[in-house]
Amino acid sequence: MNKPTLGIIGGGQLGSLLADAAKKIDIQTVILSDDPDAPGKHFATKFIFGQYDDDTTIKNFINEVDLVTYEFENIPFKILKKINKKKKVLPNPEINKLIQHRETEKNFLNENNITTTKYVTVRNQKDLSENVNLLPGLLKTTTLGYDGKGQYKLNTLDDVTDEIDFTKEYILEKFIHLKKEISVVITRYNQNNYEIYDPIENVHEEQILKYSTIPSDIPDNIRTQSIEWAKQVVEKLDYIGTLCVEFFIDEDDNLYANEIAPRVHNSGHLTMNSHNISQFENHVRAVCGLEKIETKKIFNAKMINLIGDDITPYRNKTFNDNEFFYDYLKTEIKNKRKMGHITIIKK
Repeated sequence: MNKPTLGIIGGGQLGSLLADAAKKIDIQTVILSDDPDAPGKHFATKFIFGQYDDDTTIKNFINEVDLVTYEFENIPFKILKKINKKKKVLPNPEINKLIQHRETEKNFLNENNITTTKYVTVRNQKDLSENVNLLPGLLKTTTLGYDGKGQYKLNTLDDVTDEIDFTKEYILEKFIHLKKEISVVITRYNQNNYEIYDPIENVHEEQILKYSTIPSDIPDNIRTQSIEWAKQVVEKLDYIGTLCVEFFIDEDDNLYANEIAPRVHNSGHLTMNSHNISQFENHVRAVCGLEKIETKKIFNAKMINLIGDDITPYRNKTFNDNEFFYDYLKTEIKNKRKMGHITIIKK
């Protein structure tokens, strides 16, 4: 069987690492990005620059590939749907539509008996005033927003400022007494057929992921519950590819699903060095219909995200044989921008 050419929408670090993983198993990739300097151009077999809503660009992209995946979930649904009519898009665009809206995502979780924090939709100041019982809480835009963007901490109604734009829709989530954050990365090939990575423990700084560690220091019942919920999510969605479910654990060891990421995930970067098959390779194998290889942990590991100027000293550093440095080759260093990561394995 000839191996398919995989189209990847988005040329950031996730698209780059997907293309790099594909190369190792002889899968050619074509990255489409609306950034002419996207780092993905250094990793893909072919790179196409253009706007995602430009018909000519999309046509050129479709003509170059056999199937399509994507590195981020905020691609307009109508664009993915249009591509899916010509070439299969995995994960299915309908999944993306559900998950890219925080209210429908949380409703989906609750409808499937997966616990989330208490939340309410907020469209105006009146909605906030009527739900003061959810304060202190976090106000989040229902669409877009990541790494803390579009999010506002509210202890009382006095914290509402003009920065909050009520022409947008929000959800208000009640704060919990947070003890830990974990994520479960899972790759589903088909029905009840998947590879699951042990829960990864995450630490955020300024709402951006800073450290990820495997194994996580959590009780066995939480480990089991988080994995079962991740299985439920992928089965209910009939998902193909790698997906991540982020969880909160409160001080009473209650587990809450926070968000679903319908793609490879930053917390799973350490799988490139901790496991025989990374989250990226598993995703490529699943969407391309390739053989599933049993995924095994080889090493415990810790990943450190290099954000903004953090990257500079690492670019000229000598590393130990248990340290693995990844430079995303982004052209400009920006504050709060993920520039690379380093993974340290424990032999």
